[in-house]
Amino acid sequence: MSAALTPLRHRPFRHLFIGTTANLLGNGMAPIALAFAVLDATGSVGSLGLVVGAHSLTSILFLLYGGVLADRLPRGPLLVGSSVVSAASQAVVATLVLTHSAAIPLLMVLAAVNGASSSCYQPAAQALLPQTVPVESRRAALALSRIAGSSATIVGASLGGVLVSAVGPGWGLAVDALSFGLAAASFALVRVQVAPPGPSPGLVHELRVGWQEFTSRSWVWVIVAAFCFLNAGITASFTVLGPAVADTTGIGRTGWGLAVAASSLGAVAGGVLSLRWRPRRAILVGCALMGLTAMTPLLLALAPYTWVLVVANFVAGVGVEQAGVAWYSTLNEQIPEDRLARVYAYDDLGSYLALPLAQFAAGPAVLVLGLHATLYAAAALILLATLAMVATPSIRALAPKTAEPLPAPEDPAPGVTAGAAGHGSPPQPP
Repeated sequence: MSAALTPLRHRPFRHLFIGTTANLLGNGMAPIALAFAVLDATGSVGSLGLVVGAHSLTSILFLLYGGVLADRLPRGPLLVGSSVVSAASQAVVATLVLTHSAAIPLLMVLAAVNGASSSCYQPAAQALLPQTVPVESRRAALALSRIAGSSATIVGASLGGVLVSAVGPGWGLAVDALSFGLAAASFALVRVQVAPPGPSPGLVHELRVGWQEFTSRSWVWVIVAAFCFLNAGITASFTVLGPAVADTTGIGRTGWGLAVAASSLGAVAGGVLSLRWRPRRAILVGCALMGLTAMTPLLLALAPYTWVLVVANFVAGVGVEQAGVAWYSTLNEQIPEDRLARVYAYDDLGSYLALPLAQFAAGPAVLVLGLHATLYAAAALILLATLAMVATPSIRALAPKTAEPLPAPEDPAPGVTAGAAGHGSPPQPP
């Protein structure tokens, strides 16, 4: 077995790998199936927004609490519980859709339950991964997980479209529920040795400790703050501005779909590259490569041609994946294991907070500034955020522990650090 596949020799990692891949495969199908289920039932975009918004709201509201739970409870069983709740809620939604009994208030409640359960999944899965392999295999394990995740998302989205077209959105949601069930079964087989946590001093104290850890390292909070703005530019470009340009130019909807898919394919290629290439200043290189994502809004404004966007998004996807692997591997090296999940929770909170704001603001900005000016503003936001990261001394100085001693964190404090934002957003920064 090649060195790149060495993590698969470890049983705990294999089960975690299967579980997370199954989870992401289902999540690739779910948005497509749910969107068409709501539209078929109501014909209302507003109703769809309410259902999707209910999921996003609870996932953000419970995110920090999910991080605390993932640091205080065994992470494997927590992932099992999260997946079981998600499977049950999606199964009920599928049943309602298949029996033509779906009502928007009930769908909102079920979406909110699913969002709350998912708030435990992300921090727990990310923090559990370094516990499933030896230290020397962690970077390869992370890269393999991200390759599988990107691939599963692509396959899931494609499969979701096929299922919705062939047999209807209800069956797509049913398959999503089954994927959560498979994930739960896989997570139940993960066995790792961890020291039991001490008595909990309370939720507020746990969150304060996490915040102290987050703020004690300038490279962490600078990257998170930068990604908050960077993700705003990326999200507005991919979810609002890009489709608007596609509908008014020769790109068309099919062409835009290809351009979006190219970023995910680039992420897969970037994951393969990261198995072989690790720059000495990996986090600095990763931050700098995020500037490639500015090509999307710039090309939408200056050269809206399908294949130009496909190539640019593929290249940007490769760069984004380098940033992602560098970010997560650096956090795994630098953050105490018993506080790592809270770091990821603060990271995700900073990441996702900008996404709805960017989507809400993009439309009014086009009305006030015009489409081209808004695209230029999105590109400028991305480039300025990138420049802020690469100009920060602590980011420029950061190197792996295995390469050389790292500078001590400023004002050391007990706690967690959150990471580069947008880890679950298109096109997925670190």
